[in-house]
Parts: sequence; C-alpha cells; structure tokens
Amino acid sequence: MMFDRVVLIDDNETDNFFHRIALQKAGFEGEVLEFDRPTHGLAFLLKDQISVPTCVFLDINMPLLSGFEVAQSLTRELKPRALFKLTMLTSSNWSEDRRRAQALPLITGYLVKPLTSSQAREVLERG
Repeated sequence: MMFDRVVLIDDNETDNFFHRIALQKAGFEGEVLEFDRPTHGLAFLLKDQISVPTCVFLDINMPLLSGFEVAQSLTRELKPRALFKLTMLTSSNWSEDRRRAQALPLITGYLVKPLTSSQAREVLERG
C-alpha cells in the first residue's frame, strides 16, 4: 500500500473504532490517527502539511466544522502534496452531498458508512 498514514476524522468515536478495524483487516500496517473533533483533525493536517503519504477519511456532518468546510480549508491552506487522498466517509447517501463532494477537486472519493475492509483496501491501493 502506498500510504504511510491514515487519518480518520469523524465525531463518532465508535465509527472511528470500527473503521480502524476495517483498515487493519484490509492489511494496512501504517499509522492510524483518529480525530473526533474536526477542528483538531484540520489543525493537525495543516501543521503537518502532509509530511508523509496520507489518506484521510472524512465525515460530513460534524459539529463546529462540516467535512466540506474541512476540505475547503485544506484546499486553500495545504502546500502542494506528493501523495494525499481525501475520501468522504459519511452516513449521507444524499445526492446533494455527493454533488458537493464531486465539486471539490481535493475530494477523490465518496463512501457511505460503514467502511468495509474491501473498500479500505481499494481506496488505499488506488493511491
């Protein structure tokens, strides 16, 4: 797999727990960071500036900052990055959310929860 790190940003700690297990079952052996506050996840990514190949799974509906707001901030603030992938991972199957995600070039995928090990493997291998 081409990523050294996966960042999970979801205000639901239980979802983060199960998504970590899906990543392990998919064979991911790198670092997994979990943020249950979108502001903390965003701050980490901005400070880190994607220092290692990173895949982010980002929820949409969260308090304080939505996933779309996080993605927009990353689009504006991140320096050019070699290997970075942002996938929306949400409970929303609403077509308007899918349309908004497709409109942001930084978002490369859209999955409806829960993340399965086969989905995780596919996202991580596609790079």
